[in-house]
Amino acid sequence: MRVDADRATFTYMSLTELIAYGYKVRPYQVSGPDWLVRDRFDIAAKLPEGATRDDVPAMLQALLAERFKLAAHRETKEHPVLGLTLAKGGSKLQESTAAPVALDENAPLRPGETKVDSTDGPIRMMRNGDGSTIYNMGARGKFTLTIDGQTGTMHMVASGITMKGLANMLTTLGGGNGRPVVDMTGLTGRYELAVEFSLSDLVTSLKDQGLDIPTGPRGGDGGGGASDPSGDSTVADALGKQG
Repeated sequence: MRVDADRATFTYMSLTELIAYGYKVRPYQVSGPDWLVRDRFDIAAKLPEGATRDDVPAMLQALLAERFKLAAHRETKEHPVLGLTLAKGGSKLQESTAAPVALDENAPLRPGETKVDSTDGPIRMMRNGDGSTIYNMGARGKFTLTIDGQTGTMHMVASGITMKGLANMLTTLGGGNGRPVVDMTGLTGRYELAVEFSLSDLVTSLKDQGLDIPTGPRGGDGGGGASDPSGDSTVADALGKQG
């Protein structure tokens, strides 16, 4: 998803993701038939004169109603969640010393850099020569993801991130068994941390959350590639090492 000047572009997105952005909710909060997750769409829309980035969600709502004949309503339900809490003995996290710097949305993209928009704000991504990817969220922190195909793991190193931001990130990555992660630490600082995840558990958790993650060639059946997570290993075991 990308919003630039007078144009909004949504590429290979499911209706679940489009609805989540349009109604300013998380994908796990969207319920509907299976094809909301399965089918993918590309949308390129020209914004009317005077419209801003903040107007895009409402315009997307109108487009979904007009073009997709979407009928939606809001309701309150109770859902199981995972609580991000302090380990016994308190926090062992290292606080960040660098002050957060907001993204300059008008700065030109560097070679190899791309920009996407999320429900929480813009993100600039840079793919490194070693295959890792840096996600710069500005004042919301920065993190680097590295995929190790041989061990089947993903390594995340975060800098200047809040616990609320970490909880949102973990929810986006799949939480645990599809459950959202809620910050219950009471910590208000910004921290440095490194976490390693099982790729198979992440894929399973994302699918449980309602996000279709292809594990095979695009257009194929995506068979295999994801094992059942045991308990809440994706989040709880990884973060337990951090305290």
